[in-house]
Amino acid sequence: MSGVPADDGFTVLDVGGTTLRVGTYDPATGTLSRVRRVPVDGMHRDPGAPVPVLQQRVVEQIVREAGAHTGGRPPRAVGVAFAGPITAAGLVLAAPTVWGRRGDPLPLGEVLTERTGAPAVVVNDLTAAAWRYAAGEPGDFCLLTVSSGIGNKVFRGGEVLVDADGHGGELGHWVCDLSPDAPLCDCGGRGHLGAIASGRGVLAAARRAARADGAAFRGSRLGARCEGRAERIDNRAIAEAVRAGDPFATEVLRGTVTPLAQAVGAVFASIGVCRYILMGGFALAVGEPYRRLLVAELQRLGCFGMDTGQVDAMVSLGVADDDHGLIGVGRLLADRAPVPFAQGAS
Repeated sequence: MSGVPADDGFTVLDVGGTTLRVGTYDPATGTLSRVRRVPVDGMHRDPGAPVPVLQQRVVEQIVREAGAHTGGRPPRAVGVAFAGPITAAGLVLAAPTVWGRRGDPLPLGEVLTERTGAPAVVVNDLTAAAWRYAAGEPGDFCLLTVSSGIGNKVFRGGEVLVDADGHGGELGHWVCDLSPDAPLCDCGGRGHLGAIASGRGVLAAARRAARADGAAFRGSRLGARCEGRAERIDNRAIAEAVRAGDPFATEVLRGTVTPLAQAVGAVFASIGVCRYILMGGFALAVGEPYRRLLVAELQRLGCFGMDTGQVDAMVSLGVADDDHGLIGVGRLLADRAPVPFAQGAS
């Protein structure tokens, strides 16, 4: 890829549940530049809109942002990291955090290639993020994100383990609570890990706990931060309280980490991956205390054949930024780019 001019890199986008990021990835230097963030034109801006309407709005926004980023010139190539299961052909099968309920599959890769006039590659956002970490990891690993949802991807043998139809890496939709009143997931299902252990799940759990034991809440650091009012709790307040060692907030978080540890233990026991990298806005906002809670739960539950020290070494925190998808899809493009792009042709 050294033939690609440094000032004519790939246009990369990361489309999440709340934020769209766009930037330039230079495959010659492996650097990211000119990053811009805007709210996604999805269900969080218009929760009542029909799925087809939201799909169209998001497509138009991606095309518009890509065009603005290149000053109206056709991009050299477009890479999109997208929050949802994606087939190898770039077909978006679902997007629970972007347009909510499952609609018709959207051929986003094909649409963007046609609309931008440039080759477009669309992959799941965690698939993209795994490519970022693959450059620095000596062996196999599992990437876990804890943000507005829960997701994972396993990188093994130089590839992300996802089949051609996009199946795999969706731990957030593992049903871990079978009760009829289990928390509702964005996809419409109940009791999914993402509804319980995500940032949204932790927030809901904290508010429930505050209402159930008002005295303990009001006496906690979290309660002081929120003036003793459950409705004022937010994820930032929870993260700050846990980092400060607040027992009330820490116990709430521990309850949501337990099913995540069960899921990690199942991945370990089934395929033997011994490296787990934590990323996502909520997990990284809590930081080291989150890692310690997850490790403690893994040690309590047990990882067959591993001692406590080995379990501790299994889990690490990712880079504390939100550029994972942009850098990752840029690296994926550089690795998979057609020969004309590798030679620097227009």
